[in-house]
Amino acid sequence: MTAYWLVKSEPDAFSWDQQVANGVEPWTGVRSHQARNNLRAMKKGDLAFFYHSNIGKEIVGVVRVAREAYPDKTAESGDWVAVDMQAVSPFPKAVTLAAMKADPALEDLSLLRLSRLSVAPITPEQWTHICKLGGWKG
Repeated sequence: MTAYWLVKSEPDAFSWDQQVANGVEPWTGVRSHQARNNLRAMKKGDLAFFYHSNIGKEIVGVVRVAREAYPDKTAESGDWVAVDMQAVSPFPKAVTLAAMKADPALEDLSLLRLSRLSVAPITPEQWTHICKLGGWKG
């Protein structure tokens, strides 16, 4: 069964356009224990919203887990992991943080409750709702 996630990236560091251009890209640099555990829980084929943080603050596309957790080569020490993400599709209409905050159906969204968490689970109901907001029929 497919699980759903949200992954954040600062677009000036790594953007949706770069993800699309690269096709499959290692998702590295996660240094939060909770986010690392979420990466470890991801299975090949799971889907994730690609969220631009800091600049834009919006969901701009969908990625798929192409390779499950493996040691993050960017880590100098510690038990950090990466996963490979593959671009699936842009969102026809970006879903902004402001729109999600204003939507009662998303009041329990991890992005709103744990705003600093860079890799977070999304419930199937939240996934479906956000896809509708963004006009994505994937």
